[in-house]
Amino acid sequence: MAGTQPYHLKTVSALHQLRRLPSPGHPLISVIDFEDLKWLADDEPKYIVQEFYSVALKRNFAGRMKYGQQQYDFDKGTMFFVAPGQVFSIESEGQFNHTGWLLLIHPDFLWNTPLAKKLGRCEYFGYTVHEALHLSEKEEAIISAIMQNIAQEYRGNMDQFSHDVMIAQLELLFTYSERFYHRQFLTRKMANHQVLDRMEALLTDYFNSDDLTGKGLPTVQYIADQLNMSPNYLSGLLKVLTGKSTQHHIHDMLLKKAKEKLSTTSLSVSEIAYELGFEHPQSFSKLFKTKTNLSPQAFRQSFN
Repeated sequence: MAGTQPYHLKTVSALHQLRRLPSPGHPLISVIDFEDLKWLADDEPKYIVQEFYSVALKRNFAGRMKYGQQQYDFDKGTMFFVAPGQVFSIESEGQFNHTGWLLLIHPDFLWNTPLAKKLGRCEYFGYTVHEALHLSEKEEAIISAIMQNIAQEYRGNMDQFSHDVMIAQLELLFTYSERFYHRQFLTRKMANHQVLDRMEALLTDYFNSDDLTGKGLPTVQYIADQLNMSPNYLSGLLKVLTGKSTQHHIHDMLLKKAKEKLSTTSLSVSEIAYELGFEHPQSFSKLFKTKTNLSPQAFRQSFN
């Protein structure tokens, strides 16, 4: 089973079977106690792709998880989110000794609920692995209690209210996760401000180089890749620190360079547009006026 090709898990039951666990109490949702996962077999698939959501609350995980191209060594109190279709791998030396909970949710369980759309917009499901969510003991207790409530509901006597109760618990879990996610930006201010400094240096170098003419304006994806972050995580971090998205910061740097060229050179507006990476001068003029309420020519004339 091991190899370089990702191993696909289509159902919650398939993961239970892979991990040698009893069949799940509900076909579309499951809460697994990590103490029931004792080891990884020698023939474990190296890479896994799930067609369902998973949310892990891990403590003292003696191993490594790779997610995308990043690697993270879990310590105590971390949450990790994987969306359907994302590739990850787990490496461990022998027996598992970590504790916590693993929540599995098939998208069909969320059908026709507001939560289905909400999860598609959640920034923490766009994490690269070194951006795992670190929790305090109090926060861990809150998440653990919600996961156990979900398990208790589907393991009990299911009735006409059970699905709504579990959806409500999931809503609560993801609302708390979003709160903790934004709290993490604030509690890691020094590291986050270093990211901001690196981004500003990256933009300055890019706009001062010949890359604009050859490659065009930098994209949000390019900036995120250079900083080893997902685009959603980077924009979320910047919004907390500065109130502006990554795209807004790119435009700010663009306008700074445009104003500099308009006020200190005799280049035409079209020449400036091409130097700033625009294929069509009209697009540059439109963006400039939208951001400054002045056309490039009117801005230039204000210095005469």
